Amino acid sequence: MPRHDPGPAFRALHQKGNPFILANAWDIGSAKVLAALGAQALGTTSSGHAFTLGLPDMGHVTRDQALAHAADLVAATPLPVSGDFENGYGDAPEVVAETVRLACEAGLAGCSIEDTSFPTSAPYDFDLAVERIKAAVAATRALPRDLVLVARADGIMNRQYDIDEALRRLKAFEATGADCLYAPLPKTVDDLRRICSEIKKPVNALAAGPLYTQVSRQDYADMGVARISLGSALARFVHSAIVEGAKPILEDGDFSALADAMPGKDLEALLQPDSSAKS
Repeated sequence: MPRHDPGPAFRALHQKGNPFILANAWDIGSAKVLAALGAQALGTTSSGHAFTLGLPDMGHVTRDQALAHAADLVAATPLPVSGDFENGYGDAPEVVAETVRLACEAGLAGCSIEDTSFPTSAPYDFDLAVERIKAAVAATRALPRDLVLVARADGIMNRQYDIDEALRRLKAFEATGADCLYAPLPKTVDDLRRICSEIKKPVNALAAGPLYTQVSRQDYADMGVARISLGSALARFVHSAIVEGAKPILEDGDFSALADAMPGKDLEALLQPDSSAKS
């Protein structure tokens, strides 16, 4: 349990039309660098964390691994941290509720639960999806401190259902008491605008992919978005740099790309304890 309750400050960041950026970190080093660069809050990324373990995304990291990783990020900086906990690491509503309780014990300021039935990309049946979020909300309200619960409808991103079904689910999740609603990567910006219009509570948008990386923070604000997360995009950006730098080395013996690497002293400066943002 953290020495202070990070929940209220984290909750206060969620303002419709004034979105903050949830900077998703994938290890202690990236968490410290993002904090030093001025991030207001951090998120874990299930896929980014999986990549550090040499695993693919979607259901390959255990709950114990995810919780330990989240606790490491909580300890790394003074910033509030939200946990990306996939489907809650189990199908049953009771399992999801227990995951929420464990998220609180790990010191997290928030966590997200999605409606995907791992290891497939298929969504849970509507009624079960709602019951799972209802159980998560009940567990959240019974906690000894504040925790922001995000309910996710991932079927558009997973190509399983359309915007109408996503909204049906988001509205049902909202009605159960979820604090923030999230349907990653709607097909059009107008669809995201529709979500923000029809959902009363804060909406998270994902800045990833060819469409939504071209939308500015001000444009997200104008739509009514409250929170902009990066998902695994920043982690994948770093991995793309590894590929682009290593390929010419390993294929042609060309080391020239390394000349553009950040100087070690500059990186070390960002990792110093006094460089992190203060709460």
